Amino acid sequence: MRPKLVLFGDSITEESFGEGGWGASLAHLFARKADVILRGYSGYNTRWALKILDKTMNGIGGDSEEPAAVTVFFGANDASLPDQKSGFQHVPLDEYKENLRSIHAYFKKKWPSTTVIFIAPPPIDEEGRIKDLCGDDPSGQAERTNEAAGEFAKGCITVAKKLNIPVIDTWSRMQEIPDWRKSTLRDGLHFTPLGNKVLFEEVVKTLKDVGLSDEKLVTDQPYYYEVDYKDPSKTFGN
Repeated sequence: MRPKLVLFGDSITEESFGEGGWGASLAHLFARKADVILRGYSGYNTRWALKILDKTMNGIGGDSEEPAAVTVFFGANDASLPDQKSGFQHVPLDEYKENLRSIHAYFKKKWPSTTVIFIAPPPIDEEGRIKDLCGDDPSGQAERTNEAAGEFAKGCITVAKKLNIPVIDTWSRMQEIPDWRKSTLRDGLHFTPLGNKVLFEEVVKTLKDVGLSDEKLVTDQPYYYEVDYKDPSKTFGN
């Protein structure tokens, strides 16, 4: 049976199956070796994520087929400034951290052997956010800031370390890229092709660290050139 990898998160996860997306790249990498399952919800924060866990995870894996890993990628919306346009998505930092702990507890209760991987929220290009929301209006204000995103990223990392689980520091990693504001973010928040590539590579490295790598996984069914075309039964056993 193929291993399963579940991607659970907000719009950055939902969009990840688009062209060049980090989720699509994972599905391509693990083709015929693992199933990558998308559970992304644009605009959601951790408070709402907790409300939908049962519904969204129902049917993914039973007792005998627990997913190999699940990524949890929330925080970009939680970190919205409470007094700005997206304030309705804001979740206080302490609640965000508690929600992450609750999400982790849910997965470990449902799938004890599944590896849970946290992905910290990405950095924010405030100029890009203003342009996306307000156009050329000089009085526009960003509804997110990089400083706030950084605090939530640190919170995510702190929780992951206390839970002793893997975590990807997207906020720091992306800011190592030259001209990161424009090269990795298309609207100050969501990823460009380069941004997707950066996260894809970080996820692949983290999966490899927990024993889930393309090299180690078994291919589902023989390749065509391995089939005995004169007597296929010799290959397939039926």
